[in-house]
Amino acid sequence: MKIALVGFGKMGHMIKDAAVSLGHEVCVTVDSFAADADVKNKDAEEAARAVKSSGAQGVIEFTHPSAVVQNLKALVPLGLPLVVGTTGWADSEKEIGGLCASTGGTLVRSSNFSTGVNVFYKIVQEAVRLMNSYDEYDTAIWEAHHSQKADSPSGTALEIARRVMAENPKKTKMVVDAFHQKPDASELHVSSTRCGSIPGTHTVFFDSPADTIEITHRARSRQGFAIGAVRALLALDKALKTGKVQKGKIYSLEDLE
Repeated sequence: MKIALVGFGKMGHMIKDAAVSLGHEVCVTVDSFAADADVKNKDAEEAARAVKSSGAQGVIEFTHPSAVVQNLKALVPLGLPLVVGTTGWADSEKEIGGLCASTGGTLVRSSNFSTGVNVFYKIVQEAVRLMNSYDEYDTAIWEAHHSQKADSPSGTALEIARRVMAENPKKTKMVVDAFHQKPDASELHVSSTRCGSIPGTHTVFFDSPADTIEITHRARSRQGFAIGAVRALLALDKALKTGKVQKGKIYSLEDLE
């Protein structure tokens, strides 16, 4: 498959290596700042033109929360299978969904494409279902990342929180800020730490007066994310060709399983 990469920072470089290792061609790399990108774009429209002229059969976008919405507005109308690894655009998902519907663009988005993280999601959901029978246990989420990460909480932590709340009807409100009063039992606290070079770490706590259960995923590198992003693009392309999914929509990884 000929793949275009929009965003060629550290993650983009790893995605390129992953794509090549899996036998695919990266036909163009586009980035506003990376000196070694094939195209150093000034805006999203220029990025889209570079992708279109490259002959790409699919696109992976991994840039920055401040740029992702404009990038999607330019890339979605190309009609190519699109994987979005950038987080921080949930508030614009309805708008982008409308653009997909009107232009026939199709994308898969995930807060984390790592195979391990996606298995972790399922483990957490099953753990929540088990713990629902025991009223003495409360639940909270903590995540930590390196000091260069732009968003907080991480998209992965927010996805974990959504899954916890979906399985536990007693948790109806997510709190991502510091508490300045006693928390209500209905509130699910999602706390974050940013420091140094900490690898992506996500922990779900089940705590009672008697004991604590902790479930943790800790990334050792971004390689799992990079390979997962490439595999997601291949899966989306295959699902479109077989009719498993339809053009003009936003999908999750679970839709492609």
